[in-house]
Amino acid sequence: MLPKQCQQDLTYYFQRKKNMLSKEEIYDGVKDDLIDALALEEDEITPDATLIGDLGAESIDLLDIVYRLEKRYNIKIERGELAPEDIVNDTTGTYVVDGKFTAAGLAEIGKRLPHADLSAFEKNPVVSGLTSILTVKDLCYLVEQKLGV
Repeated sequence: MLPKQCQQDLTYYFQRKKNMLSKEEIYDGVKDDLIDALALEEDEITPDATLIGDLGAESIDLLDIVYRLEKRYNIKIERGELAPEDIVNDTTGTYVVDGKFTAAGLAEIGKRLPHADLSAFEKNPVVSGLTSILTVKDLCYLVEQKLGV
């Protein structure tokens, strides 16, 4: 076991190093994790590829991807950061009515997922389709925000 000062120095070093990653390095890491988690070829992954529609991810794969990103970047992605559960599961009628997001729901999703392009989703805002809009670029943005890049 390392002396406490060495541990602190190493923690500081790795904390600084992760904050010095470029957006390109983050994209490359996200891409590598997607390749491993989804058994994809590198050329199948583009920034605008949707995780579910284009890359074939399923909900269990999203958990694996989040786990891999957390380990790679030493970050914590809280449950609901990819799909705000309190909005999705709204029963008050404020955010969801008849299985679709209301204008207030869409506005709140826009605030909580500022990286997500909701323009196409807004035309048919079915609750079950929310996770299908997430892209590789959205994952990169989330990691960048966590790392302060």
